[in-house]
Amino acid sequence: MSTTVLPRVICTLDIGGTNAKARCAHWTEKRATPSGPAYTPEQLARDLPTLLGGEKVDAITIGLPAPIKNGRPLIDPVNLGPGWKDFDYRAAFGVPVKILNDAAMQAIGSWEAAGLKDGTMLFLGLGTGLGTCMIASRVVLPLEVAHLPFRKGRTFEDYVGLRGRERNGTRKWRGHVAECAKLFRATLLPDVIVIGGGNAKALKVVPDGCILGANSNAFLGGYAVWRPEWSRAATEL
Repeated sequence: MSTTVLPRVICTLDIGGTNAKARCAHWTEKRATPSGPAYTPEQLARDLPTLLGGEKVDAITIGLPAPIKNGRPLIDPVNLGPGWKDFDYRAAFGVPVKILNDAAMQAIGSWEAAGLKDGTMLFLGLGTGLGTCMIASRVVLPLEVAHLPFRKGRTFEDYVGLRGRERNGTRKWRGHVAECAKLFRATLLPDVIVIGGGNAKALKVVPDGCILGANSNAFLGGYAVWRPEWSRAATEL
C-alpha cells in the first residue's frame, strides 16, 4: 500500500501486560482478550479474527510495550512472551502494519485529544509498568526513563508501576507518582504532562503541571499515525 493513500479502515491493537485490546474508529467499544507473560505474536495472530469479529481492515497499528526502531521491536516486551522482535507481522496479518511503543501511541492520541498544535508534551503511562514519551511539535521522542534508578536501588517503574502500587499501597504510590512527575517536569521542561494508563484513574489529585489522559487515546494514536502529519512517527511494514 502506498503511504500516500490513507487506509480506509484501521484497526489499532493495544498490547498490554494484562490484555490485548482492539478497536476500529467506527466501533462503539473496544474488544479484548487476555495477554500475560506467555502471550506471543503467534497467539495475537490467532486471536485477531475474534477481536475483529469479521471486520475487514485495510491497515493495523500495534502498540507494544517495548522500544521500537525502524518499525520493529528492538527486544521482546518484558511483560509478554517471546518472539515479538523477529515476527513477520505483514505476512501474519495480510495488511500493512505499523508498530509503535505503546506509550508513544497513547502519547500521540493524547496530543490529538488535547487539541495541541505546538510545544512539548510529556506522556507518563501508569500501567503494568511505566511508559514514557515526549512529543515536540508532532516529533515523537520515545523515552525509556522507566528503568532509571529512583530510590533505594529501585527504578521509577518499580515505584509507580503496578508492582510498586501493590508493594507500597495506593496512598504511598500516589505520592511517588507526584514526585516522579515533579522530577520529570524539572528535568525535561515540558509545557504539559499527560498522565494516562490504566492506573491513572487511581490518582486523587493530579500533580501540578499535569492533566489526565484516557486509555482510549491509545486508539486515537493508532489511527493518527497513518495521516501525513504523523508520518515520521512510525514505519510501515
